[in-house]
Amino acid sequence: MLLPFSALLTLALPLGLLAQTVCNGRAEYCNRRYSDISFIGAHNSPFVGYLPQHNQEISVTTQLNLGIRYLQGQTHLNARGKLRMCHTSCFLENAGGLDAYLKKVKQWLDDNPDEVVTLLITNGDRLDISRFDEAFRKSGIIRYIFVPPSTPHRLPMDEWPTLQQMIRSEKRVVVFLDYEADVNRVPYILDQFTYYWETPFDTTDPLFMQCKIDRPDPNANPEGRMYIVNHYLDIEKMGVLIPDRLAAPRTNAPTGKGSIGAQVDLCTALHGRKPNVVLVDFLNQGDVFRAQDMMNAV
Repeated sequence: MLLPFSALLTLALPLGLLAQTVCNGRAEYCNRRYSDISFIGAHNSPFVGYLPQHNQEISVTTQLNLGIRYLQGQTHLNARGKLRMCHTSCFLENAGGLDAYLKKVKQWLDDNPDEVVTLLITNGDRLDISRFDEAFRKSGIIRYIFVPPSTPHRLPMDEWPTLQQMIRSEKRVVVFLDYEADVNRVPYILDQFTYYWETPFDTTDPLFMQCKIDRPDPNANPEGRMYIVNHYLDIEKMGVLIPDRLAAPRTNAPTGKGSIGAQVDLCTALHGRKPNVVLVDFLNQGDVFRAQDMMNAV
C-alpha cells in the first residue's frame, strides 16, 4: 500500500522532532494541513509608501513581523532587461530586484524557524522560468522551498503536509508563479492555476458582492483547487484605478458590510468551503488578523 507524502514525512522524523508546539504563531495550526489553513495575504507586498500606486504602508519585513505569511508581488523587466519587483511597469514603481526581495524574506525565515511562508509571484511579461530560477538561487531561499512529491502532477488537497511537518523538514516556503511556470524544468516553482482559482481583481464595489471564478478561466473546474479571494478595493481617479486607502479600515474589518468576513461568508456559502487566501491592501489598517482567526476558527 502506498502511503501519502504527509504520512511518510511523519514516519521519517525522529519522535523528538514531533513536539512542535507553535506553528505560524498558533498551536492549533501545527497539525493542520497547509491546504486546510486560510491565510491573509499581502497584495503587492513590495510596493510600500503613500503615493497612489502603493498598496502597502509597511515594509515586507514588518508585514512578516505582524503575522503575514502569504506574500504576493508583481515582476517586470526594467529598461535594462533586469527582473525587478515593479508595479504594472518599472516606470511607475520599481521596488528593486526579485533576488533582493527574496533575500529579505530568507533572512526573516532564518530568524524565525517555526514559520511557513508562501510567495505568489506574478509574471506580467511572460518571461521564461529560468529568469525566476536564477533569482531564487541567488537569494539563497531555495534551501527552504517545498517541492510536492507528486510533481509534475498536482498534489491533492488532502495530501499536503501539516505545518509542523513542513517546519520540521525545513521545507517551509511554498512558491507559486501565475504564468510560465514549468515544473519539469524548475520543480519548486509551482503553477498558480494548477493549484488555485481566484476571484476578480480591480474591484470597485465596496460591498464585494461576488465570489465568482475569474482566473484561470470563468469556466474552470474548482474541484481539487484551493482558492484566492481578491479582497482589495480600487477607486477610479481620472480614468485610472488606484488603491482606495481611505476605505481600508472598513474593507479590512473582520465583520460588517464590505468586510473580509462578509465576503468570506459569501464565498463559503457559494463554494462550500472557506477561501485559502484573502489578499488585502494596507494590511496594517482594519483588523486583518482577527479576520484570519475567524476564518480558521481559532
